[in-house]
Amino acid sequence: MAGDAIMPKKTTNKPPLEMDALSQAAECLKALAHPVRLRMVQLLLHGRYTVGEIAEDCGIAENLASEHLRLMQRCGFFTSERDGRRVYYSVAEPHLEDIMACIESRFLTGAGT
Repeated sequence: MAGDAIMPKKTTNKPPLEMDALSQAAECLKALAHPVRLRMVQLLLHGRYTVGEIAEDCGIAENLASEHLRLMQRCGFFTSERDGRRVYYSVAEPHLEDIMACIESRFLTGAGT
C-alpha cells in the first residue's frame, strides 16, 4: 500500500538476547528522559559548566540542578572536577553526542543551522 513504512526483511541471524545489557540501557535511557537533563547534555557537549551556570541556563534552582547532575553521574554520563572552590561538570560518555544528534535532528527545529 502507498504510504506504508518499508519493513526490513527478517534474517536468520537475529542479534543475541542480552537482557541484562538491554535492561541497563533502558535504565540509562530513563535517566535521559527528562527535558532538563537533555538540556544539560546539550549544554555540556559544548563545554564544562558549574552547577550555578547549568541551573541558570536551565531556569531551575541550583539544588534541583545538583540532583539531576548526580543522577546523570551515577549513570556514567557526566563527570565532575574540582577547580578551587568551583566544581565543573563535563560529559564522560562520548556516545551522548550521537544520542543528542539523533534527538536534535528528529525533534528540534533548526538543529545544526
